[in-house]
Amino acid sequence: MARLLSSADPNPKAGSAVRVARDRAMLELLYSSGLRAEETVSLAVSAVDPWDGAVRVFGKGSKERLVPVGEPALRAVRDYLKLRGIDLMSPGEQARSPLFVGRSGRPLNVRTLRRVVDGAARVAGLRHAHPHLLRHSFATHLLNRGCDLRSVQDMLGHKNLSTTQIYTHVTTERLRQVYEKAHPRA
Repeated sequence: MARLLSSADPNPKAGSAVRVARDRAMLELLYSSGLRAEETVSLAVSAVDPWDGAVRVFGKGSKERLVPVGEPALRAVRDYLKLRGIDLMSPGEQARSPLFVGRSGRPLNVRTLRRVVDGAARVAGLRHAHPHLLRHSFATHLLNRGCDLRSVQDMLGHKNLSTTQIYTHVTTERLRQVYEKAHPRA
């Protein structure tokens, strides 16, 4: 993830500063909050709460949830919006406008988001990267660092706990490795 996120702005000369900042903000937000691709491109400026460090998401079935967002993602979103002329602390009329837009000012679609992730992955020397990889990494990293499964379920917006449990296989493998390395009778 570190390689992917650090390659988010590989060549500012290849595009405008706004596009580079937008792409970086999208990648940071995807990983920081575990959002689905569709949820990410559907966000309005007002969905990001800079005071609470959270994003208000309308997921599958129009269910609303509040997801924490890390400081690097908030900083990237603030930098991007500043280039667009929007102050996240007091967005005014622009609060309802789409968070991520293209050159035309229209909201981005999932296809564009996939291209952004794929482009950053290529620059980072990674293969098979897609938006869901950032979501998967978000969940796996939380579980590996001790977050409980129910909290991850809430943040991902899963209806059933069994859907969230698919992320525990990586954690179980890691626990096995730690056990075999540390236990004298493993």
